Amino acid sequence: LAAIAPAPTHAFSAISRREAILSTTAAAAPLIFLNNANAATTASDLSGFVDGPRGLKYQVVKPPLNPDSATPERAQKVKAFYTLWLGGFGEDGGKKIDSSKGILGEKPFEFYAGVSQVIKGWDVAILDMREGEKRRLVVPSDLGYGEKGAGGDIPGGSTLYFDVELVEVKEKLKMKPDQVKWLEDNPV
Repeated sequence: LAAIAPAPTHAFSAISRREAILSTTAAAAPLIFLNNANAATTASDLSGFVDGPRGLKYQVVKPPLNPDSATPERAQKVKAFYTLWLGGFGEDGGKKIDSSKGILGEKPFEFYAGVSQVIKGWDVAILDMREGEKRRLVVPSDLGYGEKGAGGDIPGGSTLYFDVELVEVKEKLKMKPDQVKWLEDNPV
């Protein structure tokens, strides 16, 4: 699947299948279906959600066991469990599109936070989370795939619904000067 998604052209260009699906550069990512983009914005009851930055909404489902646990910095490797829904969360009739849970168990998704390896909504949310914390995210279109959508399967303007758990905050990338410059030129 990653072969059909264009590879990123910036300094942080390593990409996996899940990164291709979640990446803002994955305009051709398959697997994501939504028949009515307008229904996606109202399908779930969001009364318990906090208004986050740039239109992102979130609900802390499970706080971290240690309130002082690590919060990732940009260019720091993280591991997260996730499930992506369209049209609302599962209990609200949303359609499960992708998940780190598979037939062989749950395998965390690894990426560098805040460097555009994933959609902007994930970068914004993950950088605000603590290790061990689980959140529900409602990602507006402009922090997801935008007005263009992704491939023929995600229509423009689609809202994305995620269950995300930040499992581990790992090492920070040893950056080269061009990567440091890229971070300076491309704020989250």
